Amino acid sequence: MRAIERFFRIAPSRTKQNGVAAVEFALVAFVFFALFFGIVEMARAMYIINTLQEVTRRAAAFATNADFSNAAIMQGVKEHAIFRNSPGFLVFAQPVADTHIVIDYLWIQRIGGTLTMLPIPANAMPANPAANFANCLANPYSESCIRLVRVRVCETADGDLCEPVGYQALVSLVPFSFGLPPSVTIVTAETLGMPAGVPTCEC
Repeated sequence: MRAIERFFRIAPSRTKQNGVAAVEFALVAFVFFALFFGIVEMARAMYIINTLQEVTRRAAAFATNADFSNAAIMQGVKEHAIFRNSPGFLVFAQPVADTHIVIDYLWIQRIGGTLTMLPIPANAMPANPAANFANCLANPYSESCIRLVRVRVCETADGDLCEPVGYQALVSLVPFSFGLPPSVTIVTAETLGMPAGVPTCEC
């Protein structure tokens, strides 16, 4: 009888302690996981920012020797730039995808002793690499002479304006929200996909 009385006296106390321990554990776990995922997100953000610069370098290296008039080849340039062989997202960097790689072709405007890099308008783009070679031979400062290749990572692009791709957190627990840097790379145009020995043309 005394054992039963002792049990009923002790049991409520133990239940109360267990309840307090559960609440304390939940609070500590919340803080721990928030801190853990915060560190993971910060590391991932740094990884993406650093990788985007490498992506633009890869795209520029491929594009400077790729036929800009061939849509399939240019799509392949964008896929290889994000370490893929098909359309999709950059590994561990969603939502950055091949569709966010913007490749521009620049001409050099010469006014007196001042040189300015400007995007070539769509209506002034050479028809193909051979036509570009002929244009540059005739006038290296022509609006239709591709001198430089610029690669950026943008959500949308309009001339020199580049809207950054928004960072997307892995978990909603961490409210990270910012625009990723455009990561611009500019290189000198090389063959642009023109095979050796191909004669120039008046295109």
